[in-house]
This record gives sequence, structure tokens and C-alpha cells, in this order.
Amino acid sequence: MHPFKKLFLSFLLTSTPFIFSETKDQEHYRIFDETTPEHVKHFYQMNHTHQTFDFVMQKEKEYLSLKSKKMGIWEAISEMDKLIDESDPDIDLPQSYHFYQTAEALKKDGYPRWLILTGFIHDLGKILALYGEPQWAVVGDTFPVGCAYSQDVVFSSYFEQNPDYHHLLYQTMLGIYSKACGFNSLHMSFGHDEYLFHVTKKYLPSQASYIIRFHSFYAAHDKNAYAYFMDDYDKEMLPLLKIFSKYDLYSKTSEKLDISALRPYYEELVSEFFPEEFDW
Repeated sequence: MHPFKKLFLSFLLTSTPFIFSETKDQEHYRIFDETTPEHVKHFYQMNHTHQTFDFVMQKEKEYLSLKSKKMGIWEAISEMDKLIDESDPDIDLPQSYHFYQTAEALKKDGYPRWLILTGFIHDLGKILALYGEPQWAVVGDTFPVGCAYSQDVVFSSYFEQNPDYHHLLYQTMLGIYSKACGFNSLHMSFGHDEYLFHVTKKYLPSQASYIIRFHSFYAAHDKNAYAYFMDDYDKEMLPLLKIFSKYDLYSKTSEKLDISALRPYYEELVSEFFPEEFDW
């Protein structure tokens, strides 16, 4: 590992303790069992049934050329409040409110500006739902396609309804990939992570892009699934992804934020990294 990266990750792992660690019961987040709301279960049934390898290839071709529209970060944010995430059992506030929650938690703990920005924009790819995509193709936990499903993916039993479940190659451990090929070589179930990664990657540090691309890959960074695909870069980045995940999840509190007072800081932050308009 490059000495700078070692120093950077050391800072992240030893900096101010996570501000919600003592005030929130983390066991009350991401409950996926018989008590999970029925609409969330239905979402994952649809997601796991229809996210086939062929579907992912189709959506990558359709969206990753970034020909949908031109707009800026703030236009995208204003659109996002029209969306309610059907996969999320933890929050029913406007989507933009969660952007501020995540970013403010990172800011209060003294993280770098690029990481605060990452927290602010990390879910903007959900705008896919406003392009007409069903939510099962936009939100929720992500997983690789073209290889065997892990039991650590939430509601993994629903994969039995996916046509790829009966594809001999796709249900081998490595599938179409090779050992230690790296997460960046995988075709992930299509959604907001992959889309926003391609939209923003030319403007952000590589660490920020990695977080955006894999922040919903909970089976890997929460359960250590699919470790046989990890390369050295994944091993460097996984601690950072785990840290970010805590801020993403546990910042979903009832604490009231004064958005109008906070916005000038984020306007300046966004303008530091992004042009007024770019391709989506």
C-alpha cells in the first residue's frame, strides 16, 4: 500500500469516534426478518427475481453512456424529494434530508471535504426511479450477477425465483469471473450505485468513487461475503467503506436539521468539485 494511503486510512480508523455509537441502538437498523414491513419484502422479491445477468447488461448499455440528460447536482437533489425508497426500513423522510444527515455526521467528526461531499451525494443515483425505472432496478442492497448468490445477501431465498438460479455457470462460485479479479471487475445488480459512479467518477477522488459504487454492497462490507473476488485495492478500501456505511445508516435519526442554514456550506462544497451542469 502506498504510504499516503496508509496514513490516510490510519487517520480514518483512529479519528474521532463515530458520533452516533453511544446514542443510537444499532441493532434497530436494517432489520430483515419476519418483522420487516411487507412492502420491503415485496421489493426484495422483485429485485432478486428480475435482476438477471442479461437485465444488468441491458441497463448498463442503456444508462452508462450518460445520454439521459444534462443537469447539475442541485437540480438532481431537487428532483430526489419526489422519491420514497421502498427498500429502506429505516427512514421515511425526504431523500435530500438523508443527504444532509450523512454529510453533517461526517463533517462533525472532522472528515475530509471530499468524504463529506461523498456523504452528501452518495444516493443521487436514485434519480433513475424518476426516469421511469422500477425501484427494484434502482435501490436496495447490491450483489454480483453472473456468479453464485451469497446467503449473506438479504432475503437470499428469493433468488430461487431468478432465471439465473438455474444457469449452471452463473451458479458456480466464480461464475464468469476469476479469483481475486477485484470488485471493480464485477457486474453488480443494476441500480443507483453503479449509475452515480459513472456519472461522477471524472470529478471525484478514486476513494469517493469506490464508496459510491459499492456503498450498497452490504453482503461484502457488512458480512465479508464474496471475499474471493477481492484484490489488493479492495482490501485497502474495505475499511473506508465500512466506516462510511456507519455514517450512511446511523445518521438516520429524528434530530432536526436547519437545511436553509446548512445549504450555503454545501453549495460551496459542490462547486469545489463539480461544474454547473454535466452528463447524466
